[in-house]
Amino acid sequence: MDPKTFATSDDAVLHYEDSQGKSGAEPLLLLHGLTGTHDDWQHVFDLSVLAERARVIRPDARGHGRSINPSGAFSFARCARDVVELLDHLAIERVRAVGMSLGAKTLLHLATTVPSRVSFMVLVSATPRFPEATRALFRAAAAAPRSEGEWAAMRANHPQGDSAIRALWSLPARLADDASDMDFGSDRLTLVQAPTLLVAGDRDPLYPIELAVELYRGIPQASLYIVPGGGHGPIFGDERDAFVARALPFLGLSGEDGLNASSTLGA
Repeated sequence: MDPKTFATSDDAVLHYEDSQGKSGAEPLLLLHGLTGTHDDWQHVFDLSVLAERARVIRPDARGHGRSINPSGAFSFARCARDVVELLDHLAIERVRAVGMSLGAKTLLHLATTVPSRVSFMVLVSATPRFPEATRALFRAAAAAPRSEGEWAAMRANHPQGDSAIRALWSLPARLADDASDMDFGSDRLTLVQAPTLLVAGDRDPLYPIELAVELYRGIPQASLYIVPGGGHGPIFGDERDAFVARALPFLGLSGEDGLNASSTLGA
């Protein structure tokens, strides 16, 4: 993978990995979750094999990983604009895409503001809106004390310093207080042109399954995969194999050369 950086129009600097994979194939964009990084995807897909099928682009969202966010501005809509600017910088017209949580909500904005830029997408733990119970959980998460182990893990993944880590941990409260960023009614969801696979855990504490059904009913070409017993982000560990077995054929990236969950990295 080839690491690069890109400056957005508001002076954030995005770090991204670019596989420079198979030419002629529509690229695959992978967007991680909140407080995650582009490295999370190595625990889902075998990236080296995946790159044989398509060019794989994995950015760190602003303020995450090796990306910096000097202004402190953060919203899902802003993250979607970052993606558009990155694709324009790379001269990429359309992508297949997978987004997890933060990444999924970013893709909802992308697919409703510039529908032509996404051909297929997989949304993991997405939601059309934040119920009050979810907002309360966000605020509680932002206020929670952090252990030394949590600090160590975050420092290993986010090398921009402790102030940047504190900013990440404060984001849920900021997002909870934003009434407009996540507000996808049926009128907006019908704008999605891409066939969409929705993946949701039926035990997700943040987004009850009814919200996934709401997306399923609103997005014109949607399929819904509910993970039995799955929590938030049910694509890692024991749930990974089933996810990969569904996601790759949906994206047109399955094959006979081992591009499946049995060859993935990580726990």
